[in-house]
Amino acid sequence: MECPTCQRSITIPEGGVNDIPQNLHLGFEVEVAGYMSRIGCDGEKSCDACIDGGMGPAVVFCCTCHQLLCKLCHDYHKRNKILYHHQIVELGKDSLELLPFTIKPAERLCSLPQHDKELKFYCETCQLQTCRDCTLVLHKNHRIDEICNIAKVHRDAMREALVCAQDVASKLTRAIIANDKEAEQVQTSRANVTLIITQAFEQLRQTIEDRKKALLSEMEAISVFKTTSLTLQNEQLKKMQDEIGRYTEMTTHILQTHTDHEIIVLRDLLPTELKATLKKVENMSLTPNQSSDIHVFLHTDTLIKDLSIFGHVMDSSPSPSQSTWSSESLAKVKEKYCVKVETMTSKGERYPYGGLQVKAELRPKSRDGAVVPGDVEDHGDGTYAITLNPIIAGPHQLLITMDGQHVQKSPCDLHVRMNYSILCNPEQVINCSGGPSGIAIHDSGDIYVACIDDSCIHVFDQDGQQKKTIGSKGSGDGQFSGPRGLFIKGDVMYVADTGNNCIQKLTTEGQFLQKFGSLGSGQGQFNKPLLVIVDQSDRLIVADNLNHRVVVLDQVGTWLLTINGNVSGCQAFKEPYGLALDPQGNIHVAANGSNTIKVFTPEGTYSSHHLSQAIETFNSLVSPADAVSVESLLTSSISQKYLSVVPSENLGLHLDPPVFQVAIKWWLGLDTSEGSQCALCPGSTLDHLGHHAVTCKNLSHIGVKVEVGNNLSRDHSKTRPADILLPNWFLGRTAALDVSITSPLNPVTLLEAGVSATTAAQATEARKHQANDPKCSELGWVCIPMVVETYGAWGKEATAIISSVASSLATSTCRPKSTILHEIILF
Repeated sequence: MECPTCQRSITIPEGGVNDIPQNLHLGFEVEVAGYMSRIGCDGEKSCDACIDGGMGPAVVFCCTCHQLLCKLCHDYHKRNKILYHHQIVELGKDSLELLPFTIKPAERLCSLPQHDKELKFYCETCQLQTCRDCTLVLHKNHRIDEICNIAKVHRDAMREALVCAQDVASKLTRAIIANDKEAEQVQTSRANVTLIITQAFEQLRQTIEDRKKALLSEMEAISVFKTTSLTLQNEQLKKMQDEIGRYTEMTTHILQTHTDHEIIVLRDLLPTELKATLKKVENMSLTPNQSSDIHVFLHTDTLIKDLSIFGHVMDSSPSPSQSTWSSESLAKVKEKYCVKVETMTSKGERYPYGGLQVKAELRPKSRDGAVVPGDVEDHGDGTYAITLNPIIAGPHQLLITMDGQHVQKSPCDLHVRMNYSILCNPEQVINCSGGPSGIAIHDSGDIYVACIDDSCIHVFDQDGQQKKTIGSKGSGDGQFSGPRGLFIKGDVMYVADTGNNCIQKLTTEGQFLQKFGSLGSGQGQFNKPLLVIVDQSDRLIVADNLNHRVVVLDQVGTWLLTINGNVSGCQAFKEPYGLALDPQGNIHVAANGSNTIKVFTPEGTYSSHHLSQAIETFNSLVSPADAVSVESLLTSSISQKYLSVVPSENLGLHLDPPVFQVAIKWWLGLDTSEGSQCALCPGSTLDHLGHHAVTCKNLSHIGVKVEVGNNLSRDHSKTRPADILLPNWFLGRTAALDVSITSPLNPVTLLEAGVSATTAAQATEARKHQANDPKCSELGWVCIPMVVETYGAWGKEATAIISSVASSLATSTCRPKSTILHEIILF
């Protein structure tokens, strides 16, 4: 059934309607309505308290007892100690208006007749209202509380719910108002868009109509011109036709009527006139001077296609604050910096149309830089390509606007890097005669050169033109004495002032900032500092040459660390001359006096597993060889590639340290063995120079691996004619591949190999054919020697086989043949 108050559907309990919780408020309202109806009726009202109707008509109504009282009962109410506080309303014309506000619900009494007590308690266990007697007897040991307390809790909860409901109702009201406004705005937008579309298409229609008139006018002009030209030509032709006609008639008449004497007289006149007329005809064009063609090119297909997608109506507009930009490159001086802008709507969706006003500019933060505008290309799909060409290096601010508003992450800070490639002009020569000893390049591209003889810093631009000179010879602030080291970070320049035994800090404009150091060997002192660099932590690292140490300072000159090589696992170095930092911040020291390179951690700890140990190991490895062999190893073109190759296992360019050491010894002609027997070649002795290792005939000795597939078979018998059999290789015949490795150092082919490449491989191929062809012929096989030289050259027949395999694989896998060849050779 549906509740008449809240219009909610409720399920009737099993006990029927009587088990439905009573609506006390509604019952009270019904009761009040009954009283109002009774009081409002005409005539006298009897007293409800008197048994016999009272001593007279009712004159008042007790809002507490809910009874009409006569004058006698009213007086009793006022005299009774229990009843005197009841609310009384006199009957009259105002009683109907006062009664609903003064009448109170009757006290709720216990339903048990023997109790007749007011329900003042509430059993939370049974969830029932109880009187005092029921609480003591029937609800003993239950959770009991006074009804007023329980009601207060629920009343507070209801107030909170009311506040929440009122807040929600307020939000709903605002939402409804906003929706109504949006609905009104939709109609306004609809009218505006309708007007815009109508005006646009009216302009298009007018433009098309104007163009139509222009085309018709052009057509009419061409038509009139052609017609006039043809008419004039016809008039000239008719004139010539008339002249020819007159001559024809005259000549015919003369021939018919004139005598011989008269014809002789006219013999010269008529031909002369005819020749003149014919000459005129020859000079005239007998073909129409104008064609009948009048063509028009409308490109209607393109226009219809464009009109079919012309314009767009969307339910959201482009939002600059939602639009984004990105770049996949670094900003460098005089190099295009490309930015892609993607337009988004206010709903965060892609806006697929162009036509917006997108602008970009790059503003340098330094005062001497100019603003760089961006070139914007509209792709028409909501994306824009912006190209900027930074002029100077350093911090900048990138601004990108769309219809006058900044896009997301705009403005933003952007650091433009120095493009050192623009300085790499091998033909550029900078003349600096002041004894240049140190050089540094500013982010702007300016070149700073420290000069020993001039005791100053010369500054050149990117074109090699001198811009200015910083400092002069002396010992004062900003003066130098034979400066050598120079380092620039940002707009600060650090100078190793060797002659003055100090480090000076200046701005790149030449303004003196600070200097620290003096002659000596203690902390805060230097003896010929040659070089200064700055690490990622802004620490100054100084090569203190004649003190045989490296000093680490902070930006204000505080002594942080001394590195002199006297640490665990490291011998002291002498006269540090060069400094370098790797990406991990390790300090590499080139010590000229001790001919060593040492590597230290940023904390000054000696790193025994770095380059220093590798170089010392290499030095000890090559020390037994003569100087000529070492020089050949380090300077020949082949050995340079061999030593400087990147040791990549994936590229097959990696040698284990023992193998590498043996290879170096073999190259230098040093002892590689003790002359023991070869375990793989019984009866063969390993010579101490290692030549047997590169000429051994046993394939296992050089680690050749052959991948055998399902269609390949290996014949390991001693009388085998081949290593690999390929069934049905050529014209149904089986191919017998005999894999062999030979060395160009073999004395038999050494002289020829020095003149012609693959000579050793060709000789081995001929030897294999001579040995294996007879047996292969008996078996119906084809003998194919697969010969490779120890230096990597393949024989002709092996090259043909590898090329054939690569071609087949390229056809079946749709991959480049060159890639497959590379993989086969590496395998």
